[in-house]
Amino acid sequence: MADGAKLSSFVGGPFDVRAVMADIRPEAKDGFLLGEVPWEHFPQGSDVREALDLLHTGDSPGRTGTGVVSGLCANDMRAAAVLAVPFLIRIAADTRHRHRAQALAEVSCPARACYFGVASRDQLLLHRAKTYDNLYDGYGVEVTGYPAGWSIAAARAAITADIAILRPLLDDPDPTVRIRAAYVLATAADPERGVRAAFRSRLAAEQDPIVRAALVLATAESTRAHPHPATTDWIGELWRDRTQAPEVRLAAATRAHPHPATTDWIGELWRDRTQAPEVRLAAAIGWLCLTDEPAPDDLRATVDDLGSVSLVIAVPR
Repeated sequence: MADGAKLSSFVGGPFDVRAVMADIRPEAKDGFLLGEVPWEHFPQGSDVREALDLLHTGDSPGRTGTGVVSGLCANDMRAAAVLAVPFLIRIAADTRHRHRAQALAEVSCPARACYFGVASRDQLLLHRAKTYDNLYDGYGVEVTGYPAGWSIAAARAAITADIAILRPLLDDPDPTVRIRAAYVLATAADPERGVRAAFRSRLAAEQDPIVRAALVLATAESTRAHPHPATTDWIGELWRDRTQAPEVRLAAATRAHPHPATTDWIGELWRDRTQAPEVRLAAAIGWLCLTDEPAPDDLRATVDDLGSVSLVIAVPR
Protein backbone atom coordinates (compact mmCIF):
# COMPACT_ATOMS: atom_id res chain seq x y z
CA MET A 1 0.00 0.00 0.00
CA ALA A 2 2.93 2.31 0.72
CA ASP A 3 4.04 1.88 -2.88
CA GLY A 4 0.71 3.08 -4.16
CA ALA A 5 -0.93 -0.31 -4.62
CA LYS A 6 -4.71 -0.28 -4.39
CA LEU A 7 -6.53 -2.40 -1.87
CA SER A 8 -8.40 -4.10 -4.71
CA SER A 9 -5.13 -5.63 -5.92
CA PHE A 10 -4.98 -7.74 -2.75
CA VAL A 11 -8.51 -9.14 -3.02
CA GLY A 12 -8.48 -12.92 -3.18
CA GLY A 13 -4.72 -13.11 -2.75
CA PRO A 14 -2.43 -14.53 -0.04
CA PHE A 15 -2.92 -11.50 2.21
CA ASP A 16 -6.73 -11.53 2.00
CA VAL A 17 -7.72 -13.41 5.14
CA ARG A 18 -11.12 -14.17 3.64
CA ALA A 19 -9.51 -16.07 0.77
CA VAL A 20 -6.95 -17.73 3.04
CA MET A 21 -9.67 -18.94 5.38
CA ALA A 22 -11.72 -20.32 2.49
CA ASP A 23 -8.70 -22.24 1.23
CA ILE A 24 -7.98 -24.12 4.47
CA ARG A 25 -8.77 -27.76 3.75
CA PRO A 26 -11.36 -29.50 5.95
CA GLU A 27 -8.73 -32.19 6.60
CA ALA A 28 -6.33 -29.52 7.90
CA LYS A 29 -8.98 -28.22 10.30
CA ASP A 30 -9.97 -31.65 11.58
CA GLY A 31 -6.38 -32.88 11.77
CA PHE A 32 -5.08 -29.67 13.38
CA LEU A 33 -2.50 -29.25 10.62
CA LEU A 34 -1.38 -25.77 11.62
CA GLY A 35 1.53 -25.89 9.20
CA GLU A 36 -0.85 -25.54 6.27
CA VAL A 37 -1.98 -22.09 7.41
CA PRO A 38 0.09 -19.01 6.36
CA TRP A 39 0.20 -17.41 9.81
CA GLU A 40 3.22 -15.34 8.80
CA HIS A 41 1.14 -13.28 6.36
CA PHE A 42 -0.74 -11.53 9.17
CA PRO A 43 0.37 -9.42 12.17
CA GLN A 44 1.12 -11.53 15.28
CA GLY A 45 0.36 -14.70 13.35
CA SER A 46 3.20 -16.66 14.96
CA ASP A 47 1.88 -15.79 18.42
CA VAL A 48 -1.57 -17.05 17.51
CA ARG A 49 -0.18 -20.30 16.14
CA GLU A 50 1.95 -20.89 19.25
CA ALA A 51 -0.99 -20.20 21.57
CA LEU A 52 -3.24 -22.47 19.54
CA ASP A 53 -0.68 -25.27 19.65
CA LEU A 54 -0.36 -24.91 23.42
CA LEU A 55 -4.11 -24.99 23.84
CA HIS A 56 -4.52 -28.01 21.59
CA THR A 57 -1.80 -30.12 23.20
CA GLY A 58 -2.50 -28.98 26.75
CA ASP A 59 1.24 -28.61 27.40
CA SER A 60 2.02 -27.10 30.79
CA PRO A 61 -1.04 -26.62 33.06
CA GLY A 62 -0.16 -22.96 33.59
CA ARG A 63 -0.01 -22.12 29.87
CA THR A 64 -3.17 -23.19 28.11
CA GLY A 65 -2.89 -20.75 25.22
CA THR A 66 -6.21 -19.08 25.96
CA GLY A 67 -6.57 -15.32 25.88
CA VAL A 68 -4.29 -14.59 22.94
CA VAL A 69 -7.11 -14.38 20.38
CA SER A 70 -9.37 -12.26 22.58
CA GLY A 71 -6.39 -10.09 23.54
CA LEU A 72 -5.56 -9.35 19.91
CA CYS A 73 -9.19 -8.55 19.18
CA ALA A 74 -9.36 -6.23 22.18
CA ASN A 75 -6.36 -4.44 20.69
CA ASP A 76 -8.15 -4.19 17.32
CA MET A 77 -5.93 -6.77 15.58
CA ARG A 78 -8.11 -9.57 14.21
CA ALA A 79 -6.55 -10.80 10.97
CA ALA A 80 -4.34 -13.52 12.49
CA ALA A 81 -6.88 -14.26 15.22
CA VAL A 82 -9.42 -15.18 12.55
CA LEU A 83 -7.27 -18.07 11.37
CA ALA A 84 -7.61 -19.72 14.78
CA VAL A 85 -11.43 -19.83 14.62
CA PRO A 86 -11.98 -23.27 12.97
CA PHE A 87 -9.37 -24.87 15.23
CA LEU A 88 -10.86 -23.34 18.39
CA ILE A 89 -14.26 -24.67 17.35
CA ARG A 90 -12.88 -28.20 17.13
CA ILE A 91 -11.25 -27.91 20.54
CA ALA A 92 -14.57 -26.74 21.97
CA ALA A 93 -16.35 -29.71 20.40
CA ASP A 94 -13.91 -32.18 21.99
CA THR A 95 -15.67 -33.28 25.17
CA ARG A 96 -12.38 -34.66 26.52
CA HIS A 97 -10.53 -31.34 26.32
CA ARG A 98 -10.30 -29.64 29.69
CA HIS A 99 -10.10 -26.14 28.20
CA ARG A 100 -12.95 -26.46 25.75
CA ALA A 101 -15.08 -23.77 27.40
CA GLN A 102 -12.18 -21.31 27.30
CA ALA A 103 -11.57 -22.11 23.64
CA LEU A 104 -15.21 -21.50 22.82
CA ALA A 105 -15.07 -18.12 24.54
CA GLU A 106 -12.41 -17.06 22.02
CA VAL A 107 -14.26 -18.13 18.89
CA SER A 108 -16.61 -15.21 18.32
CA CYS A 109 -14.17 -12.45 19.33
CA PRO A 110 -12.89 -11.83 15.77
CA ALA A 111 -16.48 -11.80 14.47
CA ARG A 112 -17.36 -8.65 16.40
CA ALA A 113 -15.84 -5.24 15.79
CA CYS A 114 -14.23 -3.34 18.63
CA TYR A 115 -16.59 -1.17 20.62
CA PHE A 116 -15.69 1.41 23.23
CA GLY A 117 -18.19 3.55 25.10
CA VAL A 118 -21.64 3.31 26.59
CA ALA A 119 -23.91 0.93 24.73
CA SER A 120 -27.27 2.38 23.71
CA ARG A 121 -30.20 0.56 22.17
CA ASP A 122 -28.93 1.76 18.78
CA GLN A 123 -25.64 -0.06 19.27
CA LEU A 124 -26.09 -2.94 21.71
CA LEU A 125 -26.18 -6.42 20.13
CA LEU A 126 -24.74 -5.10 16.88
CA HIS A 127 -21.43 -6.62 15.81
CA ARG A 128 -20.25 -3.11 14.97
CA ALA A 129 -21.33 0.15 16.51
CA LYS A 130 -19.86 2.56 13.99
CA THR A 131 -19.87 2.76 10.21
CA TYR A 132 -17.06 4.43 8.29
CA ASP A 133 -18.59 5.80 5.12
CA ASN A 134 -16.87 4.45 1.99
CA LEU A 135 -13.82 3.29 3.95
CA TYR A 136 -13.02 -0.39 3.47
CA ASP A 137 -16.64 -1.53 3.14
CA GLY A 138 -17.70 0.75 5.98
CA TYR A 139 -15.58 -0.97 8.65
CA GLY A 140 -12.46 1.17 8.66
CA VAL A 141 -9.05 -0.30 9.47
CA GLU A 142 -7.49 -2.14 12.38
CA VAL A 143 -4.58 -0.57 14.26
CA THR A 144 -2.20 -2.36 11.88
CA GLY A 145 -3.88 -0.76 8.87
CA TYR A 146 -5.51 -4.06 7.85
CA PRO A 147 -9.13 -3.79 6.58
CA ALA A 148 -11.29 -4.61 9.60
CA GLY A 149 -14.19 -5.73 7.42
CA TRP A 150 -12.07 -8.47 5.84
CA SER A 151 -11.24 -9.95 9.24
CA ILE A 152 -14.82 -9.83 10.48
CA ALA A 153 -16.22 -11.31 7.27
CA ALA A 154 -13.69 -14.15 7.39
CA ALA A 155 -14.49 -14.93 11.02
CA ARG A 156 -18.23 -14.99 10.40
CA ALA A 157 -17.78 -17.17 7.33
CA ALA A 158 -15.66 -19.63 9.32
CA ILE A 159 -18.29 -19.83 12.05
CA THR A 160 -21.05 -20.27 9.48
CA ALA A 161 -19.13 -23.10 7.83
CA ASP A 162 -19.03 -24.95 11.17
CA ILE A 163 -22.64 -24.49 12.25
CA ALA A 164 -23.10 -28.27 12.18
CA ILE A 165 -20.30 -28.64 14.75
CA LEU A 166 -21.47 -25.76 16.93
CA ARG A 167 -25.20 -26.41 17.07
CA PRO A 168 -24.93 -29.59 19.22
CA LEU A 169 -23.06 -27.53 21.82
CA LEU A 170 -26.36 -25.82 22.64
CA ASP A 171 -27.27 -29.12 24.33
CA ASP A 172 -23.94 -29.57 26.13
CA PRO A 173 -24.09 -30.64 29.81
CA ASP A 174 -21.95 -27.62 30.77
CA PRO A 175 -24.09 -24.45 31.01
CA THR A 176 -21.06 -22.26 30.28
CA VAL A 177 -20.55 -24.11 27.01
CA ARG A 178 -24.21 -23.68 26.13
CA ILE A 179 -24.03 -19.91 26.74
CA ARG A 180 -20.86 -19.48 24.72
CA ALA A 181 -22.14 -21.66 21.90
CA ALA A 182 -25.20 -19.40 21.64
CA TYR A 183 -23.07 -16.29 21.31
CA VAL A 184 -20.82 -17.90 18.71
CA LEU A 185 -23.81 -19.02 16.65
CA ALA A 186 -25.32 -15.53 16.95
CA THR A 187 -22.50 -14.28 14.68
CA ALA A 188 -23.15 -16.86 11.94
CA ALA A 189 -24.96 -16.05 8.72
CA ASP A 190 -28.56 -17.17 9.22
CA PRO A 191 -30.67 -16.09 6.24
CA GLU A 192 -33.01 -19.07 6.63
CA ARG A 193 -33.31 -18.56 10.39
CA GLY A 194 -32.05 -22.08 11.14
CA VAL A 195 -29.82 -20.83 13.95
CA ARG A 196 -32.64 -18.83 15.50
CA ALA A 197 -34.87 -21.89 15.29
CA ALA A 198 -32.20 -23.84 17.18
CA PHE A 199 -32.12 -21.13 19.87
CA ARG A 200 -35.87 -21.32 20.37
CA SER A 201 -35.84 -25.11 20.38
CA ARG A 202 -33.15 -25.13 23.07
CA LEU A 203 -35.00 -22.49 25.05
CA ALA A 204 -38.02 -24.78 25.25
CA ALA A 205 -35.90 -27.40 27.05
CA GLU A 206 -33.48 -25.18 28.96
CA GLN A 207 -33.90 -24.94 32.74
CA ASP A 208 -30.98 -22.70 33.72
CA PRO A 209 -32.25 -19.08 33.83
CA ILE A 210 -28.90 -17.55 32.83
CA VAL A 211 -28.62 -19.86 29.82
CA ARG A 212 -32.22 -19.02 28.89
CA ALA A 213 -31.35 -15.32 29.07
CA ALA A 214 -28.32 -15.93 26.85
CA LEU A 215 -30.47 -17.70 24.26
CA VAL A 216 -32.85 -14.74 24.14
CA LEU A 217 -30.01 -12.24 23.70
CA ALA A 218 -28.35 -14.44 21.08
CA THR A 219 -31.64 -14.56 19.18
CA ALA A 220 -31.85 -10.77 19.30
CA GLU A 221 -28.27 -10.35 18.07
CA SER A 222 -28.77 -12.80 15.22
CA THR A 223 -31.99 -11.06 14.26
CA ARG A 224 -30.29 -7.65 14.19
CA ALA A 225 -27.67 -9.09 11.84
CA HIS A 226 -30.20 -10.78 9.54
CA PRO A 227 -33.30 -8.58 9.42
CA HIS A 228 -36.30 -8.50 7.16
CA PRO A 229 -34.85 -8.46 3.58
CA ALA A 230 -37.21 -5.92 2.00
CA THR A 231 -36.64 -3.45 4.81
CA THR A 232 -32.91 -4.05 4.71
CA ASP A 233 -32.84 -3.08 1.02
CA TRP A 234 -34.71 0.13 1.74
CA ILE A 235 -32.41 1.00 4.65
CA GLY A 236 -29.40 0.32 2.42
CA GLU A 237 -30.72 2.81 -0.13
CA LEU A 238 -31.15 5.42 2.61
CA TRP A 239 -27.58 5.39 3.87
CA ARG A 240 -26.24 5.55 0.30
CA ASP A 241 -28.48 8.51 -0.54
CA ARG A 242 -26.37 11.64 -0.12
CA THR A 243 -29.47 13.84 -0.35
CA GLN A 244 -30.56 12.54 3.07
CA ALA A 245 -29.61 14.37 6.25
CA PRO A 246 -26.41 13.07 7.92
CA GLU A 247 -28.42 11.91 10.94
CA VAL A 248 -30.69 9.84 8.69
CA ARG A 249 -27.78 8.25 6.84
CA LEU A 250 -25.95 7.37 10.08
CA ALA A 251 -29.07 5.86 11.62
CA ALA A 252 -29.69 3.83 8.48
CA ALA A 253 -26.11 2.57 8.45
CA THR A 254 -26.12 1.37 12.06
CA ARG A 255 -29.70 0.30 12.66
CA ALA A 256 -31.24 -3.02 11.67
CA HIS A 257 -34.96 -3.50 11.06
CA PRO A 258 -35.35 -7.12 12.07
CA HIS A 259 -37.72 -9.97 11.49
CA PRO A 260 -41.11 -8.85 12.90
CA ALA A 261 -42.15 -12.29 14.18
CA THR A 262 -38.98 -12.60 16.26
CA THR A 263 -39.40 -9.09 17.63
CA ASP A 264 -42.99 -9.85 18.65
CA TRP A 265 -41.95 -13.13 20.29
CA ILE A 266 -39.25 -11.41 22.36
CA GLY A 267 -41.79 -8.73 23.29
CA GLU A 268 -44.08 -11.42 24.65
CA LEU A 269 -41.26 -12.89 26.75
CA TRP A 270 -40.54 -9.79 28.80
CA ARG A 271 -44.25 -9.43 29.57
CA ASP A 272 -44.57 -13.07 30.67
CA ARG A 273 -44.42 -13.17 34.48
CA THR A 274 -44.02 -16.94 34.42
CA GLN A 275 -40.53 -16.51 32.94
CA ALA A 276 -37.45 -16.28 35.15
CA PRO A 277 -36.36 -12.71 35.98
CA GLU A 278 -33.15 -13.18 33.96
CA VAL A 279 -35.15 -14.15 30.89
CA ARG A 280 -37.54 -11.22 31.20
CA LEU A 281 -34.69 -8.72 31.60
CA ALA A 282 -32.82 -10.21 28.61
CA ALA A 283 -36.01 -10.06 26.56
CA ALA A 284 -36.58 -6.42 27.51
CA ILE A 285 -33.05 -5.56 26.38
CA GLY A 286 -33.47 -7.58 23.19
CA TRP A 287 -36.80 -5.94 22.34
CA LEU A 288 -35.35 -2.45 22.79
CA CYS A 289 -32.55 -3.33 20.38
CA LEU A 290 -34.92 -4.79 17.79
CA THR A 291 -37.36 -1.92 17.49
CA ASP A 292 -37.44 1.85 17.11
CA GLU A 293 -40.61 2.14 19.19
CA PRO A 294 -40.52 4.21 22.38
CA ALA A 295 -40.16 2.10 25.52
CA PRO A 296 -43.69 1.53 26.87
CA ASP A 297 -44.46 2.18 30.52
CA ASP A 298 -44.83 -1.50 31.35
CA LEU A 299 -41.35 -2.23 29.96
CA ARG A 300 -39.88 0.58 32.05
CA ALA A 301 -41.62 -0.84 35.10
CA THR A 302 -40.34 -4.32 34.31
CA VAL A 303 -36.75 -3.12 34.00
CA ASP A 304 -37.08 -1.17 37.26
CA ASP A 305 -38.41 -4.27 39.02
CA LEU A 306 -35.67 -6.49 37.61
CA GLY A 307 -32.84 -3.99 37.96
CA SER A 308 -31.03 -6.09 40.57
CA VAL A 309 -30.88 -9.17 38.32
CA SER A 310 -27.36 -9.94 37.11
CA LEU A 311 -26.77 -10.80 33.46
CA VAL A 312 -23.01 -10.28 33.53
CA ILE A 313 -22.07 -13.73 32.23
CA ALA A 314 -25.01 -13.81 29.83
CA VAL A 315 -24.14 -10.76 27.76
CA PRO A 316 -22.09 -11.30 24.58
CA ARG A 317 -18.70 -9.62 24.48
